[in-house]
Amino acid sequence: MEDLQFQLDMMRALNQQLDGKEKMYQLVFSTSKNAFIYIDFVLKSVQTLGHFNDFFDFSVNTLDDMKKFTDIIEENRKEDFRKILRLEETGEENLRREFFLPDNKRWVEFDATVMYDREKPVKKIIRIQDITKEKAQNEELRYMAYYDMLTGLYNRNYFASVLGEWLRSAAETKQTIAVLCVDIDNFKKINDGLGLVAGDEMIQQFGLFLKEFMDDQTIVAHVTDDTYYIAVRNAVGSHAPMEYFNKIQRRLQKPFKLVDGQEIFITVCVGVAEYPEAASNALELINCSEIVLFKAKSRGPNSIEHFETPIFEDFIHQVQVENKLKDAINLNQFVLYYQPQYDAKSKKMRGVEALIRWKDSETGKLISPGMFIPIAEESGMIEPIGTWVLEEGIRVYAKWRETYNFDMVLSLNISAIQYRHPDFVQRLLDILEKYNVNPKDIELEITESVLIDDFEGVIKKLQTLKEYGIKISLDDFGTGFSSLSYLKELPIDTLKIDKSFVDTVIQDQSAQVIMESIISMGKRLGYETVAEGVETSEQFEYLKNIDCDNIQGYLLGKPMPGDQIEVLLDSGVAGK
Repeated sequence: MEDLQFQLDMMRALNQQLDGKEKMYQLVFSTSKNAFIYIDFVLKSVQTLGHFNDFFDFSVNTLDDMKKFTDIIEENRKEDFRKILRLEETGEENLRREFFLPDNKRWVEFDATVMYDREKPVKKIIRIQDITKEKAQNEELRYMAYYDMLTGLYNRNYFASVLGEWLRSAAETKQTIAVLCVDIDNFKKINDGLGLVAGDEMIQQFGLFLKEFMDDQTIVAHVTDDTYYIAVRNAVGSHAPMEYFNKIQRRLQKPFKLVDGQEIFITVCVGVAEYPEAASNALELINCSEIVLFKAKSRGPNSIEHFETPIFEDFIHQVQVENKLKDAINLNQFVLYYQPQYDAKSKKMRGVEALIRWKDSETGKLISPGMFIPIAEESGMIEPIGTWVLEEGIRVYAKWRETYNFDMVLSLNISAIQYRHPDFVQRLLDILEKYNVNPKDIELEITESVLIDDFEGVIKKLQTLKEYGIKISLDDFGTGFSSLSYLKELPIDTLKIDKSFVDTVIQDQSAQVIMESIISMGKRLGYETVAEGVETSEQFEYLKNIDCDNIQGYLLGKPMPGDQIEVLLDSGVAGK
């Protein structure tokens, strides 16, 4: 009897233990946000647990009821779902799949696990989880990884990835692939003039237009504020680069209309590089299109340029010069040469023009400013170079003035970028004060390019400089289309007549008419005149006879180092 009682007590204790686990499982299922299906193959029973009713509007009580799920799954995913239902038939233990439920616009994950006893399935649990939020987040991350948020076009990375796949395929099919780098001209003016919001809207509208090119042969990306890429597979016939350029040009004949009613006309430049001629991989092909874009932009608005080897070689040379230029600034490899200017009648030295030269440390040769100044302006290195010219020129001039006690002018060339710097005027005045040089001894030479971007701002600075006594000279006069219109506004003292007129003035009667008109006009307006590039006695005599005030050129003096100028000063050619 005691043995029987012991066995009964043991069974009662086990049942209590099972009841406790059952309660624990029920608590877990009820506190979870998921739904569960518990299948007992031995008893052939099905039980739903957790939040099943929150997911589905039907009940599942038998194995046959499991087929109801296939009615709510998308047609193209039904077979995949049947694998969940029949997992135990494969002998696998686990399978997880995601499905979209069209009726309630929900993404759910089914995670099925089968337990076996001697290779026979005995139990199966299917966990059902709502993953709609995670899916949305993943889709957003995927979108951010592949697409530009402003325009909806591909971003740079995804564009390069797809282009790389195309190139690998093209290597086998011998197809041509073109990349067009499309850049909006002067986009900064739109942002500055109309505001960033209008600029963004302009970018979006142009991007929407380019998106119309997208098909199985064409992809489009937005990569910076004003730059887009277009890649074209099998770039011939209707998909030739010029066809795309012409379509763009036709669209740009009409304005883009902004939300606030403003209408904006834009122009673009395009650089084109094609596989396999220009490059063999995606990044190199993109880079080549960007390189030739710079060439297109140098030709003016609405220009297109195709990749050619000489353009690439010029670019490489420019990069090399730019890198060496950085070292030249750090190592102070620049020197100043000075070209004298003479009074045409007395032949007394009116002054000198300071001209920068770069002494190449590798070759020891002097590099012309015509080669490195444009590169310095493009790269932003003109500011430290220009500041050095100001300081070095004024320093040397102050030394000469103290030694030789002359009466002459120091002419200094100033770039447009220097003039635009907000501290330019004060910086110049500080240098003059540092070396105790009278502002009246300094003449700043400007060209029309100085006035292009900020006419009013430059005029104010020039007026301030003139108030301090600094002279202003308009260089290369007669070569620009607008020189005459500027004369009314500019506070200038001197007109420098461009060498191109001097070169032909003896043989060309038209050049003589222009030359005499400039000098006559200059005198009536109260300006001094300086003729550049005078190389022959005939030119000199002609210019003197028509009352040109000053002469500058190889006839009377080439650009020379400072010590040679000192020899001239010592001879007394400068006025006292």
